Amino acid sequence: MSVGAIGVGSPPGGPDFAAEIRRAAAGGANLKALRELKNQIIGNRTKKLSYIKLGAVPSVVSILASASADVKATDVDADALLLQSAAAIGSFACGFDDGVKAVIDAGAFPHLLSLISHPNDKVVDAGARSLKMIYQSKLAPKYDFLQDKNVTFLLSLLNSENENVTGLGASIITHSCETSIEQKALSDAGVLKRLICLIGGSLCQRDASLESLVTIIKGNPEVVSKFLGPESGRALTAVTELTKDSQVGDEAAFALSSLIAEKEELQKLAFEENVVDKLCNHLRKGPLQAKRIQGILLALADLCSKLESCRSRLLSLQVLNMVTDALSHDSANVRAAACLCLKSVTRSVKDVIQNLSAGSFMKEVIVIPLVQLLHDTSTSVQVAALGAISNIVVDFTTHKSLFIQCGGVKQLVQLSKSMEPTLRVNAVWALRNLTFLTDNRCKGGIFLELTASALASLIGDPEPSVQEQALALVRNLVDGCWTLNPLYHGIRVRSWVTLEWTKSLPELFLLSSLLPPRVSGLHVQRSVRSRGGANGMYALGNVASGNEFHKEAVLHQLLPQIGDTTQSIIIKHLQNNDSQLRTAAVWALVNLTFPSSPGAHGRVVKLRNAGITSQLKNMVNDPCLDVKLRVRAALGQIMTFGDGST
Repeated sequence: MSVGAIGVGSPPGGPDFAAEIRRAAAGGANLKALRELKNQIIGNRTKKLSYIKLGAVPSVVSILASASADVKATDVDADALLLQSAAAIGSFACGFDDGVKAVIDAGAFPHLLSLISHPNDKVVDAGARSLKMIYQSKLAPKYDFLQDKNVTFLLSLLNSENENVTGLGASIITHSCETSIEQKALSDAGVLKRLICLIGGSLCQRDASLESLVTIIKGNPEVVSKFLGPESGRALTAVTELTKDSQVGDEAAFALSSLIAEKEELQKLAFEENVVDKLCNHLRKGPLQAKRIQGILLALADLCSKLESCRSRLLSLQVLNMVTDALSHDSANVRAAACLCLKSVTRSVKDVIQNLSAGSFMKEVIVIPLVQLLHDTSTSVQVAALGAISNIVVDFTTHKSLFIQCGGVKQLVQLSKSMEPTLRVNAVWALRNLTFLTDNRCKGGIFLELTASALASLIGDPEPSVQEQALALVRNLVDGCWTLNPLYHGIRVRSWVTLEWTKSLPELFLLSSLLPPRVSGLHVQRSVRSRGGANGMYALGNVASGNEFHKEAVLHQLLPQIGDTTQSIIIKHLQNNDSQLRTAAVWALVNLTFPSSPGAHGRVVKLRNAGITSQLKNMVNDPCLDVKLRVRAALGQIMTFGDGST
């Protein structure tokens, strides 16, 4: 084959350059010119763009195509030409979408693919490397894995002895596999099994295989179940060991997190493979870069999200101080990951109490940094901190005062007024948990900080999730207030708190119905309305356990008023398919009909006239045991005033 020359010596943009390169492509090209072109554009986006505009890419692709078609495989010069033209094309595509587009538009892709089957391993390597550079871009062609020929081709790549070819196969998976059907197709074809083997391969293979393995498994329980085979333990161990690798360790930690997130069976397997111990040991050895710390903390958070065995093990390894140190890390991502880890660990109060001295999670070393993170400039850190706080305060009754003393309640109230819905809902959730089974003194302080008007606003929040948490907060606030010490700093609970809450009963009433809440004017999804309705009705039931004033106020909200022909809210709840709504409604009736209450008889008469008693009689064999027991209790109380017959 005759060879000509490409005039790459001229400055990019020179008047004769485009013409020279086109003539060279038509008449042949020398290796030196291709090599010089490649060297000029490596890492230089400006020169890449200049050469692209001058038409260099189609010319180089033309050289590649001619060399592939016209030269015998034994021609050493031709092989060298293939190597250099493929490398030049890869250089145009590397890290530069405009270059990828130019390469694809020039028709380079099929010619590069043809090099994968070339008898010269070096040519194969060059073609695979260039294709991998193309597949770093979202513009790369996608493969339809529902076509058998594409799956067969993919397996041929993954089974290659050339590590760049196997890496190419893995890159194609990461780029092209987008649906659960494709995930299953690849898994059924044995691709998953092959990737597990490649995790133990070279650095290049490990890096690509990690990402593609996660791509096939992510969000697909059926594929995950196939991953739970005899080799999956080895795969998890291999991924865990890779977190120590200086080059792929960062990605390995994130890959491990993705593999086990929300997958209890894999978390059990990881525990059996001592993954918790290995990650904690790696964390101890430090110092580590921020991204590695973040990945390890996220993996630990996922491991501890469901299993008490993992939480117990992590706590017993005494690495909690490293997690708390990460709360003040310079990286916002690390701070957020540390909060997520604490949130997972504190999901089980049993583990916390057994493995730490009582109240360790409420010591200043954890509480103060978490409260400080509520002021963080990163919203993701604030949300993560709120999640950890919600778990920590929910059941540590004797230590909640520490959180309040640190200014935690004040900041929660501030965040409940945020313009960001995620912050509002998580702040109210934390307030809800803070008021769970706590005493009146603590509830009173929280309510004074929050104020009745702010609580009413949260109940009428445009976000259904905020409404739900606000109603649950009210439920906790009024729970037990009538039976505990009625004095607080010389002021009666009724006059100080209860009357203020009663002012919000109309809003509670509106949101406890299954109708779209009029306070917001939004049509809320039925599932959310049901949860909000249950919390609202439980709150009303708790108010109904108070004195006559409270009972009458609740009854007034539950029954239609004179002239109102609509079905009562209480009947709608009693007839609802959601057992939680039915249970909450019957609880309210039980509290309204205590025989020892002075006004019970009058309320029973009103309930009978509204058809409530008849409805309760229809529920004596309710399929929900909790409902059935409460219905019988309510009917028993009502019947003490007679059966209502004349």
